[in-house]
Amino acid sequence: MSILEKIENLRSSFLIDLNKVDNTKEIETLKTKYLGKKGPIQDLMIQLKTCEKDQRPALGKAINDLKQELSLHCENSLARLQSYEYEKKCKKEAIDVTLPGRKNFIGNTHPVTKIMDRAIQILIEMGFAVQYGPDIDSDFYNFEGLNFPPDHPARDMQDTFWITDDMMLRTHTSNVQVRVMESNEPPIRVIAPGRCFRNETISSRSHVFFHQIEGFYIDKHVSFADLFATMEEFWSKLFERDVKARFRPSYFPFVEPGMEVDIECSCENGCKICKNTGWLEVCGAGMIHPEVLKSGGIDPEEYNGYAWGMGIERLALLMYDIPDIRMFTENDVRFLEQFS
Repeated sequence: MSILEKIENLRSSFLIDLNKVDNTKEIETLKTKYLGKKGPIQDLMIQLKTCEKDQRPALGKAINDLKQELSLHCENSLARLQSYEYEKKCKKEAIDVTLPGRKNFIGNTHPVTKIMDRAIQILIEMGFAVQYGPDIDSDFYNFEGLNFPPDHPARDMQDTFWITDDMMLRTHTSNVQVRVMESNEPPIRVIAPGRCFRNETISSRSHVFFHQIEGFYIDKHVSFADLFATMEEFWSKLFERDVKARFRPSYFPFVEPGMEVDIECSCENGCKICKNTGWLEVCGAGMIHPEVLKSGGIDPEEYNGYAWGMGIERLALLMYDIPDIRMFTENDVRFLEQFS
């Protein structure tokens, strides 16, 4: 078969394939098939070298004409299909301006986060620095360094989620205390906000995970009066009113003496949150035990301090008059929308 015959066959084959094309991607594929470096037109140029010298100019011109013809077909078809696809896309993405607009729902801060942020801001204004600690911690920082010996019965007060024999989900943000003492010299005035985890029965006033702010102050001549004054000022600023609180002696291994702090419940005739007592425990506090100061490398003969840990969910129950702590974690939009 001569080169001229091959040119005519190639033209016919191309036109047949071109009629089958219906999108821009197929045009690019067709162009590569016929006009690419490994296509049939390139093969014709190679075959031209085997022809008689006097025939080469005419045959070469015929091959170039074919190449230009096929290229023009491809460009025209590409432009036509691009226009068609653009119009199709515009129709698909057309916006009916007569339709009502779509409402954008703006998220709101969770009530627990609101109380946490507000409490942190108040305590910063009162001179406390903020220090965060790990949710997963060692037995030393969560228990032993806070005067919980390995066989101490007080460990049973906090049912623990153990991960390994030595690592656990922290049961309180008090795990920050010894860490701060190890790397700082008194005076130290720090709060430690964060999540805590305890393997307890879930009820209307207790959950397996909750939020807490640990606060402690270490210096020379720190007294119980300083602790009372700090807490009373904090409660009044947080609730923006005079708050009735009561203080009951209690035992915690990391403070001596220790106490529990209750705030008057918002109910009038008693409720399940306060167990019909009219009071809700929100805080444990006391003077830092000398053994805890020693664990942090601080001389208890020279320095002393106070510490307290308050439950944020408990404060939120009182702040917003909420009857059940489980409502904070149920993700019920009807409940959460009330705090927008």
